[in-house]
Amino acid sequence: MALPVLLAISGSLRRGSYNTAILTTLGEAITDKAALTVFALNDVPLYDQDADTDTPPAAVAALRAAIGAADGIVIASPEYNHGMSGVLKNALDWASRPHGKATLTGKPVFTLTSSPGAVGGARAHAQLNETLASIGARTVLRPQAVVGAVHEKIADGRLTDQRTLNFLVAGIDDLLADIARPTTADREAS
Repeated sequence: MALPVLLAISGSLRRGSYNTAILTTLGEAITDKAALTVFALNDVPLYDQDADTDTPPAAVAALRAAIGAADGIVIASPEYNHGMSGVLKNALDWASRPHGKATLTGKPVFTLTSSPGAVGGARAHAQLNETLASIGARTVLRPQAVVGAVHEKIADGRLTDQRTLNFLVAGIDDLLADIARPTTADREAS
């Protein structure tokens, strides 16, 4: 049986991104459970409704296709000024379209945030989950996955804090359980 496919989206473009490091480490930690690929948002343009046509910009088409092909999504965001990053919000705006047919609608999503501060991006986490709810994504119900003092838990582009990694892997386990759970549409089709 093929492993579930997870698409990971980092809300940071920074070369030394803590969020990308967390996602990379998660992917390495779950190779026996799922295939996780990180999608880079660097080429996704600012949302422009005039460009949101049947032939959107190539990076947007690639993002939507990657979301559609994935069994589940893992999103990691830094906290900027008490909210998720602008680049992530922009990507979610593109992913929420076209209205009623967005590939993110109904998709299981595990979210996490990180910050050098003690609360680990809790405010960004709340905003991220609220945005996903408005899109209709199925956010995994789990205690808030926030990584505080993240700068002390990353070395050489990898998450090195085993306790944090174990907690996040448990979140991935919850995501995988949600993916395996039949949806209302599945039950109605059978």
